[in-house]
Amino acid sequence: MKAYKMLINGQWLDSESGESFEVINPATEVPFATVPRATKNQVQQALEAAERAFPAWSALSPEQRGAFLWKASRILESRKEKIGGLMTQEQGKPMKEAVGEIEKAVEMLQYFAEEGKRAYGNIIANTDPMDQSLVVKQPVGVVAALSAWNYPVELTGWKAAASLAAGCTIVAKPPTLTPLSPLEFWRCLVDAGIPNGVINAVTGSGKEVGRELVANPMVKKVAFTGSLQVGLKIQEQCKDSIKKISLELGGHCPLIISKNCDLEKAVKGAVRRSFRNMGQICIAINRIYVQKDIHEPFLDAFKKETEKLTMGDGFKNPDYDLGAMASLEGLEKSVRHVKDAVMKGAEVVTGGKRPEGPEYEKGYFFAPTILAGCDHQMLVMTEETFGPVVGVMAFDTLDEAIGLANDTPYGLAAYVFTNDLNEMGKLSRELDAGSVAVNNVDAGVMNAPYGGWKQSGIGHEHGHEGLEEYLNLKHIRIRYQEP
Repeated sequence: MKAYKMLINGQWLDSESGESFEVINPATEVPFATVPRATKNQVQQALEAAERAFPAWSALSPEQRGAFLWKASRILESRKEKIGGLMTQEQGKPMKEAVGEIEKAVEMLQYFAEEGKRAYGNIIANTDPMDQSLVVKQPVGVVAALSAWNYPVELTGWKAAASLAAGCTIVAKPPTLTPLSPLEFWRCLVDAGIPNGVINAVTGSGKEVGRELVANPMVKKVAFTGSLQVGLKIQEQCKDSIKKISLELGGHCPLIISKNCDLEKAVKGAVRRSFRNMGQICIAINRIYVQKDIHEPFLDAFKKETEKLTMGDGFKNPDYDLGAMASLEGLEKSVRHVKDAVMKGAEVVTGGKRPEGPEYEKGYFFAPTILAGCDHQMLVMTEETFGPVVGVMAFDTLDEAIGLANDTPYGLAAYVFTNDLNEMGKLSRELDAGSVAVNNVDAGVMNAPYGGWKQSGIGHEHGHEGLEEYLNLKHIRIRYQEP
């Protein structure tokens, strides 16, 4: 069993206490690596290192910082197969999906290496022609970055790339379930020559390491991706000092399918976004509203396409569509949502249980599940499953569908399939979500802002808006004198 180390001030270290925790392969349920459990003192050391490194790093030009990010991206690209394999073993997604995630992180480093050069200010004329106001943007300082286990490298990369490009230093807490591939991501940045202390990664639980990071007054910005419950705790833990916070929280995303859609494309989109990564995506489709005119044809085609998906240990066969779920807890929640829906009158169209066969006797596998005849009395339609389970409900009018879609405390993303321009306009305006994808299921792109409404969070990642999250505005008012 390999023992990994954490990163503090350019050094790869074990825990001062000698304590560690195991990382389990969800496809086999067998531990295969250990990671140190950071002490409170080591978290403090990482923060102090980041604070010491901040003046020199922030004083570099955007071009100089960007050069480090470009070099790191090339190193990450060269290691994508190795790191992707590690991710598959700790998270469960098939190798082809894991390698694709690494490629997204490469793209993110390259994007912000260039976007950092565009942190433009303004010159504002005053009433007196001899007065002038300059508005400049400067990095906020030390960043605490806490990311989730479902996309362990990509979510880490969002925070790393934007904060470093802005001139901030960073202390990250890799997710406890999947710490290995993020640690290898940080190794790429170390090997790119980023100075000691600029980047740090301390491993341990959220209750121990996360709380120490978030509450520490040295931290000037907290960036978090995870559950609403933890997001609320982070807000509470930040109460003793003022700092910037960005939170990307739960989704519970709806899909509305109009009778005016391209049915084949709607079905393919529903399969992809409902079950990719075993539904363990904040922007996964949890609930589908289909106009009654096409409800039965949609269900038939949806079932047929879903049953084509292949599943298994994605390390042994990189080309599987689906792997194991990341944890037993997630599998049990999926089972609970299916049982609740069936008890309240829903029909299992396909799935609803563990797949059969000797290859599934071990591992957190669960068949992609479609539930029909659903309503808002069922957990699957009112609570984020974060698993491969989706509920389907018929509707009559577009207003009815919008009301059902908005009947949630969340507002991260929503999806629509229609070829009617008036319906596109109405749905885009009236759906309460930070992103609305029309005739596609890719709600997030690199160069556009990504963030939630309502209880789905505050702040943004991606795009120039993602860079702005790590910058402070400064107004400089100058009075000139006649020469």
